[in-house]
Amino acid sequence: MSASEGMSRTATRESAPLFEIGVEIPVARPPENVFAVVSDLPRSRQWSEECTGGEWIHGEPGTVGSVFRGHNHRRADVVEWAPVVRGTWTTTAQVVAAEPPRRFSWAMRTQDGRVQDSVWSFLLSPADGGGTTLTHHFRMGAPTEGIQAITAGMDDDEKKRFFTEWGAKVRTDMAATLGRLKKVIESE
Repeated sequence: MSASEGMSRTATRESAPLFEIGVEIPVARPPENVFAVVSDLPRSRQWSEECTGGEWIHGEPGTVGSVFRGHNHRRADVVEWAPVVRGTWTTTAQVVAAEPPRRFSWAMRTQDGRVQDSVWSFLLSPADGGGTTLTHHFRMGAPTEGIQAITAGMDDDEKKRFFTEWGAKVRTDMAATLGRLKKVIESE
């Protein structure tokens, strides 16, 4: 699968995740080099579609349990009809897996600091020629505080439309992120 393709699925029954999206790209660097970059969340401004940077606010940076405050920006035209956050805002995320050089994952936190069932990951596997297959993965098992607020006033048809459009937006953003990330990593 290329960075322009992706796998996604939206919930069709209550036990299925709301979103499960994965996009991958080959990177011409060994997994150790790739991991060092993707686990450095303050650098995400160099490749992320929405995160403009941030800082570690708790724990040893990049280790399980550490907390990152992200600064974000979203364009006004993103899923225009839905009441999503636009402009700038901050989030906090907690590292839930740090397994060099194979996996780095963080879960979004609620406003009062609880970990939500919304996990972003970078999965790395060795590829031929000393490179890495880098997969950007997102899974939301249950609605986050943000998704609950966005969909609170929607009927079932509007929710279905929102989840379809939001899933497509996330998949597109993840592919763009991987394209930029590949350039950053391969230029180092």
